Amino acid sequence: MKLTAKGRYAVMAMADLATFNKQQKPVSLNDISMRQGISLSFLEQLFLKLKKKELVTSVRGNLGGYKLSRDPNKIYLSSVIEAVNEDIKTTKCKLKSKKGCTGKTTKCVTHNLWDGLSKHINNYFTSVTLLDVLENKIPRNVPFENSINQSQGMNR
Repeated sequence: MKLTAKGRYAVMAMADLATFNKQQKPVSLNDISMRQGISLSFLEQLFLKLKKKELVTSVRGNLGGYKLSRDPNKIYLSSVIEAVNEDIKTTKCKLKSKKGCTGKTTKCVTHNLWDGLSKHINNYFTSVTLLDVLENKIPRNVPFENSINQSQGMNR
């Protein structure tokens, strides 16, 4: 799976913004940068994309910064990740390409496994909001964890 810093940092920054945006006052990127340890120039690039996708609004001036464009319970992580042009894929082949994973015309033998994992990950991000992150209401009962824990218990 490939989720680059772009996607991770965009989610971190948006969660930070949601945390400190409760008073509806703009939050500066410099403040987010200091709290999250993300470079200011990188945040500027991310927030241009987040603004373009209408996830944040900007306020100019001395006390300017960014605000969420809507309530955190209406902003899904999938929207944030997509806004910064992040593509979560576990296969090497392109969706509608005639070339398969191996560069030939056939798909690799494990293609459907990795494709299923991609769909599972994307569905997960579609079901989690910024508010879920803030309130630590992240779904923890992922079927893979249960399977792993059960199999480890059997081997003891």
